[in-house]
Amino acid sequence: MKITIWTARRSRLVALVGAGGLALAGCSAASTTAGPSGGPSGSASDAPAAAGGTVVLVTHDSFALSPELITAFEKDTGLTLKQVAPGDAGTLVNQLVLTKDAPIGDVVFGIDNSFASRAIDEGVLAPYTPADLPADAAKYEVDSSGSLTPIDTGDVCVNVDDAWFAAHQIPVPTTLQDLTKPEYKDLLVVENPATSSPGLAFLLGTVGAFGKDGWTDYWKALKANGVTVAASWSDAYYVDFSGPSSTGKHPLVVSYSSSPPDEIPQGASTPQTSAMLDTCFRQVEYAGVLAGAKNPEGAKKVVDWLLSPAVQADIPGSMWVYPVVPSVALPENWAKFAPQATKPFTVAPAEITKNRDAWITAWTDTVVG
Repeated sequence: MKITIWTARRSRLVALVGAGGLALAGCSAASTTAGPSGGPSGSASDAPAAAGGTVVLVTHDSFALSPELITAFEKDTGLTLKQVAPGDAGTLVNQLVLTKDAPIGDVVFGIDNSFASRAIDEGVLAPYTPADLPADAAKYEVDSSGSLTPIDTGDVCVNVDDAWFAAHQIPVPTTLQDLTKPEYKDLLVVENPATSSPGLAFLLGTVGAFGKDGWTDYWKALKANGVTVAASWSDAYYVDFSGPSSTGKHPLVVSYSSSPPDEIPQGASTPQTSAMLDTCFRQVEYAGVLAGAKNPEGAKKVVDWLLSPAVQADIPGSMWVYPVVPSVALPENWAKFAPQATKPFTVAPAEITKNRDAWITAWTDTVVG
């Protein structure tokens, strides 16, 4: 039996502080400028340009869009977009809760379905629903309050170094249950759900797959089969995984279904990795207007802008997740090498909010303790 807990090498750590949620990482702020915003017809983004002013976007530290899109947004609206990035999705929500009486921004992007109900229940959001919210996006709404607008989705799945399995003449696993079999002993690296958003998503996937009464037994079996635990996605993927982007020794890693297209070796036409689509949990990222925002009208324009065709089309190449608007054209390789799961595991947002801290504690006791 082997359990390895790696300390962070490249990513910010988030530490649990009991029922209160997650400890805060340092907060950084940056103003960026940059291209055709293409706001939805009839949305706030189509209003005449404002006379000026600043709108503050609070987001996670993985937020990225092409600079020309931000320049176009500023030109179209007359606003200056300032970004504040406290940390990952859990840290982001914790920061918003702690500062809800004196908000640190006007609008938020990056709250995911692991923390969405908590943000709503804590009253950090003001109701706002874009006029042109597509039906395919509306199906991801957390509740009827209109507090959060779906922006993108991503499937967290086990990724496979197919070349490694071919070289070792071992069949590629396909299910969560396969990962507990002897032939896959010591091959899997996962992220700690207390310090990693994908790690938490994978934990939730096992809850969805095995139920509230069965998921800890599954993790006991993984522990007995030598699972390795990394503190962050970047540690797991770039240090411990054996794929082309890393020099690690583990041919199985928790990542995203959209990771394989980035693993096409130079001169090759196909990736060296694939995603196990029967192991996935679907993350949804949201945007919303912050309650007490100094610039609520500017905040609404940002939410509309994030749903615009230009931004939605930029999301796959900038953040490696799926746009929530399905009519948006995807990168050419995604259709072939980055399919989404047809039946991802799910857990209701309210259940996540109710049980998240207890599940993380139980996971820690089971896997680390």
